[in-house]
Amino acid sequence: MLGENVRVLQQLFSPSVQHTLDLIGIFVFAISGALLAVRKNFDVFGIAVLAEVTALGGGLFRDVVIGAVPPAAFTDLGYFLTPLLAALLVFFLHPHVERIQTGVNVFDAAGLGLFCVAGTAKAYDYGLNLTASVALGLATAVGGGVLRDVLANEVPSLLRWDRDLYAVPAMVGATMTVLCIHYDVLTPLTSTLAAVTAFVLRLLAMRFHWRAPRAWNRRSTVREE
Repeated sequence: MLGENVRVLQQLFSPSVQHTLDLIGIFVFAISGALLAVRKNFDVFGIAVLAEVTALGGGLFRDVVIGAVPPAAFTDLGYFLTPLLAALLVFFLHPHVERIQTGVNVFDAAGLGLFCVAGTAKAYDYGLNLTASVALGLATAVGGGVLRDVLANEVPSLLRWDRDLYAVPAMVGATMTVLCIHYDVLTPLTSTLAAVTAFVLRLLAMRFHWRAPRAWNRRSTVREE
């Protein structure tokens, strides 16, 4: 089963294309981590650590859970060096990077869509059921951001009501992926559609400030903080 599913996954994206897309997503995620480190007044080591954790944390968690060891981040030097390049860029040019934050957010949304689909497919390849594959697809997409916020002593963004939807678009993309797997229609076209759906939902959430609802009737019983 594993060998067959891996071949299916490889048919979706050629290894070279998958590797290039991974590096682009890693680079953009790393920039978001490095920018938070600058805002927190971290030194150069802290900037590098937050960039690495943000970029690679979700994939590392997924690979360890499914037993894909050693994780790709430790076997491909490009995966390790790309966040350092992003950290170096932000270290010297962070005022300019801040000014193109909107563009960075767009690429971040694209990385979210790509990683939720690729993470879900890889989890299924290694024998997880459909529900667990969705969970790990979500973890692949948002896990690095959660670790970034925890290390920076912040409440993770995906848990805050005052932040635009982030986890929900990734969950939608991951769910579409497993449905395609379940009905045996996972193709380059349908996997791209799942990634684009997550991407567009994230863009719409940022544009219209869509947020998840809080507890029903909470103001009657819970004091505002």
